[in-house]
Amino acid sequence: MRIEAYNQVHQLYQAKKVNQMREKSSAAQTDQLQFSDFGKEIRAAQAALAEAPDVREDRTAPVKAKIQNGTYHVDAASFAQKLMQKASELDAAYEEMR
Repeated sequence: MRIEAYNQVHQLYQAKKVNQMREKSSAAQTDQLQFSDFGKEIRAAQAALAEAPDVREDRTAPVKAKIQNGTYHVDAASFAQKLMQKASELDAAYEEMR
C-alpha cells in the first residue's frame, strides 16, 4: 500500500511539472521569419520571369517566315567563325576549371 501511495503522489508532482513546462513554452516568443530587401527583390524578379513568355515571338517570327518562304540563308564562313569562337571560349573555361 505504501508504495502505491508514493507512486500516486509522484505522478501528481510529475503532472504538475509537465503543465508548468507547457505554460512556460507557450508564453515564450514564437519563431519569426523575415526576408531581407534583397530577398524580396529576388522574389519579385522570379515572379516577373515566371510571367514572361519562353519564346520571344517578335524575334522568332521573321526568321520563321524566311525559313517558310525559303529565303533564309546562312553564311557558311560566318557560321564557322562563330562556331570556332564558341569552341575556343568553352575550351578556355574548361582549362580554368582544371
